[in-house]
Amino acid sequence: MNVSHAPHPDMLAKAETLTEALPYIQKYEGRIFVVKYGGHAMGDAAKALDFAQDVVLLKTVGIHPVVVHGGGPQIGEMLSRVGVKSEFVDGLRVTDAETAKIAEMVLGGSINKEIVRWIGTAGGRAVGLSGKDARLVTARKLTRTRRDPDSMIEHEIDLGFVGEPVAVDRRVLDTLIDAGIVPVIAPVAVGEDGNTYNVNADTMAGAIASALDAARLMLLTDVPGVLGKDGSLKTDLVPDDVAALIEDGTISGGMIPKLETCLNAIENGVEAAVILDGRIPHGLLLEIFTRQGAGTLVKR
Repeated sequence: MNVSHAPHPDMLAKAETLTEALPYIQKYEGRIFVVKYGGHAMGDAAKALDFAQDVVLLKTVGIHPVVVHGGGPQIGEMLSRVGVKSEFVDGLRVTDAETAKIAEMVLGGSINKEIVRWIGTAGGRAVGLSGKDARLVTARKLTRTRRDPDSMIEHEIDLGFVGEPVAVDRRVLDTLIDAGIVPVIAPVAVGEDGNTYNVNADTMAGAIASALDAARLMLLTDVPGVLGKDGSLKTDLVPDDVAALIEDGTISGGMIPKLETCLNAIENGVEAAVILDGRIPHGLLLEIFTRQGAGTLVKR
Protein backbone atom coordinates (compact mmCIF):
# COMPACT_ATOMS: atom_id res chain seq x y z
CA MET A 1 0.00 0.00 0.00
CA ASN A 2 1.31 3.45 -0.92
CA VAL A 3 1.33 5.98 1.92
CA SER A 4 0.96 9.63 0.96
CA HIS A 5 3.55 11.97 2.41
CA ALA A 6 2.11 15.18 0.97
CA PRO A 7 3.34 18.33 2.73
CA HIS A 8 1.07 19.92 5.29
CA PRO A 9 -1.01 22.80 3.80
CA ASP A 10 0.67 25.26 6.18
CA MET A 11 4.08 24.26 4.83
CA LEU A 12 2.90 24.72 1.25
CA ALA A 13 1.49 28.16 2.15
CA LYS A 14 4.87 29.20 3.55
CA ALA A 15 6.61 28.02 0.38
CA GLU A 16 4.14 29.95 -1.77
CA THR A 17 4.77 33.05 0.32
CA LEU A 18 8.51 32.75 -0.34
CA THR A 19 7.99 32.35 -4.08
CA GLU A 20 5.65 35.36 -4.11
CA ALA A 21 8.39 37.39 -2.42
CA LEU A 22 11.12 36.32 -4.86
CA PRO A 23 10.50 38.89 -7.64
CA TYR A 24 10.42 41.71 -5.10
CA ILE A 25 13.67 40.52 -3.52
CA GLN A 26 15.27 40.49 -6.97
CA LYS A 27 13.81 43.89 -7.87
CA TYR A 28 15.01 45.69 -4.74
CA GLU A 29 18.35 43.98 -4.14
CA GLY A 30 20.95 46.66 -3.45
CA ARG A 31 18.35 49.44 -3.06
CA ILE A 32 17.78 51.65 -0.02
CA PHE A 33 14.54 51.74 1.96
CA VAL A 34 14.14 54.57 4.48
CA VAL A 35 11.75 53.55 7.24
CA LYS A 36 10.23 56.02 9.66
CA TYR A 37 9.40 54.12 12.84
CA GLY A 38 7.19 55.80 15.36
CA GLY A 39 3.90 55.87 17.14
CA HIS A 40 2.74 53.92 20.14
CA ALA A 41 3.97 50.62 18.67
CA MET A 42 7.46 51.65 19.83
CA GLY A 43 6.51 51.00 23.44
CA ASP A 44 5.40 47.39 22.88
CA ALA A 45 8.21 44.84 23.21
CA ALA A 46 6.59 42.22 20.96
CA LYS A 47 5.90 44.76 18.21
CA ALA A 48 9.41 46.21 18.57
CA LEU A 49 10.92 42.77 18.05
CA ASP A 50 8.66 42.19 15.02
CA PHE A 51 9.92 45.45 13.54
CA ALA A 52 13.55 44.58 14.27
CA GLN A 53 13.14 41.16 12.64
CA ASP A 54 11.68 42.82 9.55
CA VAL A 55 14.65 45.19 9.35
CA VAL A 56 17.16 42.37 9.74
CA LEU A 57 15.40 40.27 7.11
CA LEU A 58 15.51 43.17 4.64
CA LYS A 59 19.23 43.53 5.22
CA THR A 60 19.76 39.77 4.88
CA VAL A 61 18.09 39.62 1.44
CA GLY A 62 20.16 42.51 0.11
CA ILE A 63 17.90 45.50 0.76
CA HIS A 64 19.47 48.34 2.76
CA PRO A 65 17.11 49.68 5.46
CA VAL A 66 17.77 53.06 7.06
CA VAL A 67 15.64 53.70 10.16
CA VAL A 68 14.52 57.17 11.26
CA HIS A 69 12.51 57.14 14.48
CA GLY A 70 10.18 59.44 16.32
CA GLY A 71 9.28 59.47 19.97
CA GLY A 72 6.50 61.96 20.64
CA PRO A 73 4.70 59.89 23.31
CA GLN A 74 7.96 59.16 25.13
CA ILE A 75 8.96 62.84 25.06
CA GLY A 76 5.54 63.81 26.39
CA GLU A 77 5.84 61.27 29.19
CA MET A 78 9.26 62.58 30.23
CA LEU A 79 8.11 66.21 30.11
CA SER A 80 5.16 65.33 32.34
CA ARG A 81 7.48 63.52 34.72
CA VAL A 82 9.68 66.61 35.16
CA GLY A 83 6.72 69.00 35.24
CA VAL A 84 7.21 70.75 31.89
CA LYS A 85 4.03 71.61 29.99
CA SER A 86 3.83 71.14 26.20
CA GLU A 87 1.98 73.21 23.63
CA PHE A 88 1.34 72.09 20.04
CA VAL A 89 0.84 74.17 16.89
CA ASP A 90 -0.31 72.30 13.76
CA GLY A 91 0.88 69.04 15.30
CA LEU A 92 4.36 70.40 16.13
CA ARG A 93 5.54 70.67 19.72
CA VAL A 94 6.57 74.19 20.68
CA THR A 95 10.12 73.60 21.91
CA ASP A 96 11.86 75.97 24.30
CA ALA A 97 15.44 75.42 25.42
CA GLU A 98 14.49 73.11 28.33
CA THR A 99 12.11 71.06 26.19
CA ALA A 100 14.76 70.78 23.47
CA LYS A 101 17.28 69.30 25.91
CA ILE A 102 14.79 66.75 27.21
CA ALA A 103 13.66 65.82 23.70
CA GLU A 104 17.24 65.28 22.56
CA MET A 105 17.95 63.16 25.64
CA VAL A 106 14.92 60.93 24.96
CA LEU A 107 15.31 60.72 21.17
CA GLY A 108 19.07 60.37 20.93
CA GLY A 109 19.42 58.38 24.12
CA SER A 110 16.89 55.87 25.38
CA ILE A 111 14.76 55.43 22.23
CA ASN A 112 17.63 55.35 19.76
CA LYS A 113 19.64 52.80 21.70
CA GLU A 114 16.59 50.68 22.41
CA ILE A 115 15.95 50.28 18.67
CA VAL A 116 19.63 49.44 18.15
CA ARG A 117 19.32 46.83 20.88
CA TRP A 118 16.26 45.21 19.31
CA ILE A 119 17.95 44.98 15.91
CA GLY A 120 20.93 43.35 17.59
CA THR A 121 18.63 40.93 19.41
CA ALA A 122 17.14 39.96 16.03
CA GLY A 123 20.60 39.13 14.71
CA GLY A 124 21.48 42.35 12.90
CA ARG A 125 24.04 45.08 13.38
CA ALA A 126 22.91 48.66 13.91
CA VAL A 127 24.48 51.97 14.87
CA GLY A 128 22.52 54.77 16.50
CA LEU A 129 23.14 58.37 15.56
CA SER A 130 21.31 61.65 15.13
CA GLY A 131 21.32 64.30 12.45
CA LYS A 132 24.05 66.06 14.45
CA ASP A 133 26.57 63.24 13.91
CA ALA A 134 29.00 63.95 11.05
CA ARG A 135 26.66 66.85 10.18
CA LEU A 136 24.35 64.29 8.64
CA VAL A 137 21.42 66.74 8.58
CA THR A 138 21.62 70.52 8.65
CA ALA A 139 18.44 72.28 9.72
CA ARG A 140 16.99 75.75 9.86
CA LYS A 141 14.45 77.19 12.25
CA LEU A 142 10.91 76.32 11.22
CA THR A 143 8.24 79.00 11.37
CA ARG A 144 4.47 78.82 11.12
CA THR A 145 1.90 81.53 10.55
CA ARG A 146 -1.64 81.70 11.85
CA ARG A 147 -4.43 83.95 10.57
CA ASP A 148 -6.36 85.97 13.15
CA PRO A 149 -10.05 85.11 12.57
CA ASP A 150 -11.18 88.66 13.35
CA SER A 151 -8.61 90.82 11.56
CA MET A 152 -7.61 88.15 8.98
CA ILE A 153 -4.01 89.28 9.52
CA GLU A 154 -1.38 86.52 9.54
CA HIS A 155 0.92 86.36 12.55
CA GLU A 156 4.17 84.42 12.73
CA ILE A 157 4.29 81.81 15.50
CA ASP A 158 7.58 81.09 17.21
CA LEU A 159 7.95 77.32 17.63
CA GLY A 160 11.26 77.63 19.44
CA PHE A 161 13.89 75.03 18.61
CA VAL A 162 11.89 73.22 15.94
CA GLY A 163 13.70 72.87 12.64
CA GLU A 164 13.35 71.58 9.10
CA PRO A 165 16.11 69.92 7.04
CA VAL A 166 17.92 72.03 4.47
CA ALA A 167 20.82 69.70 3.63
CA VAL A 168 21.73 66.03 4.06
CA ASP A 169 25.32 64.75 3.87
CA ARG A 170 24.93 61.07 3.03
CA ARG A 171 28.57 60.04 3.42
CA VAL A 172 28.29 58.60 6.93
CA LEU A 173 25.22 56.61 5.88
CA ASP A 174 26.98 55.23 2.80
CA THR A 175 29.86 54.11 5.02
CA LEU A 176 27.55 52.28 7.42
CA ILE A 177 25.46 50.71 4.66
CA ASP A 178 28.56 49.46 2.85
CA ALA A 179 29.75 47.89 6.12
CA GLY A 180 26.51 45.93 6.49
CA ILE A 181 25.26 48.11 9.33
CA VAL A 182 21.74 49.51 9.74
CA PRO A 183 21.75 53.25 10.57
CA VAL A 184 19.20 54.23 13.23
CA ILE A 185 18.69 57.99 13.21
CA ALA A 186 17.16 60.28 15.84
CA PRO A 187 15.46 63.41 14.38
CA VAL A 188 17.76 65.99 15.93
CA ALA A 189 19.93 68.28 13.81
CA VAL A 190 22.30 71.24 14.01
CA GLY A 191 21.17 74.51 12.47
CA GLU A 192 23.23 76.78 10.30
CA ASP A 193 23.17 79.10 13.32
CA GLY A 194 24.79 76.44 15.52
CA ASN A 195 21.65 75.70 17.54
CA THR A 196 20.24 72.23 18.04
CA TYR A 197 16.80 71.67 16.52
CA ASN A 198 14.23 68.95 16.85
CA VAL A 199 12.85 67.90 13.48
CA ASN A 200 9.59 66.12 12.73
CA ALA A 201 10.53 62.48 12.15
CA ASP A 202 8.43 62.15 8.97
CA THR A 203 10.10 65.23 7.51
CA MET A 204 13.54 63.98 8.51
CA ALA A 205 12.90 60.57 6.93
CA GLY A 206 11.66 62.21 3.73
CA ALA A 207 14.74 64.41 3.42
CA ILE A 208 17.08 61.46 4.03
CA ALA A 209 15.19 59.26 1.55
CA SER A 210 15.54 61.97 -1.12
CA ALA A 211 19.26 62.37 -0.46
CA LEU A 212 19.80 58.61 -0.70
CA ASP A 213 17.71 58.17 -3.90
CA ALA A 214 15.75 55.58 -1.98
CA ALA A 215 13.48 53.06 -3.66
CA ARG A 216 10.94 53.51 -0.87
CA LEU A 217 10.07 55.89 1.94
CA MET A 218 8.02 53.91 4.47
CA LEU A 219 6.09 55.90 7.09
CA LEU A 220 4.96 53.58 9.88
CA THR A 221 2.20 55.17 11.89
CA ASP A 222 -0.84 54.37 14.07
CA VAL A 223 -3.43 54.20 11.26
CA PRO A 224 -3.86 51.74 8.38
CA GLY A 225 -3.08 54.37 5.75
CA VAL A 226 -5.33 56.71 3.74
CA LEU A 227 -8.96 55.74 4.21
CA GLY A 228 -11.84 56.60 1.90
CA LYS A 229 -15.08 58.08 3.21
CA ASP A 230 -16.48 54.55 3.36
CA GLY A 231 -13.59 53.45 5.56
CA SER A 232 -11.86 51.39 2.85
CA LEU A 233 -8.08 51.59 2.44
CA LYS A 234 -6.79 53.57 -0.52
CA THR A 235 -3.93 51.34 -1.66
CA ASP A 236 -2.52 53.33 -4.62
CA LEU A 237 -2.44 57.10 -5.08
CA VAL A 238 -0.79 59.58 -7.44
CA PRO A 239 -0.39 63.31 -6.72
CA ASP A 240 -3.64 64.27 -8.47
CA ASP A 241 -5.52 61.75 -6.32
CA VAL A 242 -4.05 63.24 -3.16
CA ALA A 243 -5.03 66.78 -4.19
CA ALA A 244 -8.61 65.68 -4.94
CA LEU A 245 -8.97 63.80 -1.65
CA ILE A 246 -7.74 66.81 0.32
CA GLU A 247 -10.09 69.07 -1.62
CA ASP A 248 -13.18 66.97 -0.84
CA GLY A 249 -12.22 66.50 2.80
CA THR A 250 -11.47 62.78 2.63
CA ILE A 251 -7.90 63.49 3.73
CA SER A 252 -7.65 65.86 6.69
CA GLY A 253 -5.82 66.57 9.92
CA GLY A 254 -2.50 64.88 10.58
CA MET A 255 -2.67 62.80 7.39
CA ILE A 256 -2.14 65.92 5.26
CA PRO A 257 1.48 66.63 6.39
CA LYS A 258 2.31 62.91 6.02
CA LEU A 259 1.12 62.95 2.43
CA GLU A 260 2.94 66.24 1.81
CA THR A 261 6.11 64.47 2.96
CA CYS A 262 5.38 61.59 0.57
CA LEU A 263 4.76 63.93 -2.36
CA ASN A 264 7.90 65.94 -1.64
CA ALA A 265 9.95 62.74 -1.51
CA ILE A 266 8.73 61.40 -4.86
CA GLU A 267 9.29 64.81 -6.42
CA ASN A 268 12.91 64.58 -5.24
CA GLY A 269 13.90 61.18 -6.55
CA VAL A 270 12.26 58.61 -4.28
CA GLU A 271 10.46 56.02 -6.40
CA ALA A 272 7.44 55.68 -4.11
CA ALA A 273 6.32 56.35 -0.55
CA VAL A 274 4.09 54.25 1.67
CA ILE A 275 1.97 55.05 4.72
CA LEU A 276 1.18 51.91 6.70
CA ASP A 277 0.14 50.74 10.13
CA GLY A 278 3.19 50.02 12.26
CA ARG A 279 1.05 47.98 14.66
CA ILE A 280 0.49 45.20 12.09
CA PRO A 281 2.85 42.30 12.82
CA HIS A 282 5.52 42.25 10.09
CA GLY A 283 3.67 44.96 8.18
CA LEU A 284 6.89 46.01 6.44
CA LEU A 285 7.31 42.57 4.92
CA LEU A 286 3.67 42.38 3.86
CA GLU A 287 3.94 45.72 2.09
CA ILE A 288 7.22 45.02 0.33
CA PHE A 289 6.98 41.34 -0.55
CA THR A 290 3.30 40.71 -1.37
CA ARG A 291 1.18 41.73 -4.35
CA GLN A 292 -1.59 43.13 -2.17
CA GLY A 293 0.61 45.20 0.14
CA ALA A 294 -0.45 46.52 3.53
CA GLY A 295 -0.75 50.31 3.30
CA THR A 296 -1.21 53.29 0.98
CA LEU A 297 1.40 53.62 -1.75
CA VAL A 298 2.01 57.06 -3.28
CA LYS A 299 3.89 57.16 -6.58
CA ARG A 300 4.56 59.48 -9.47
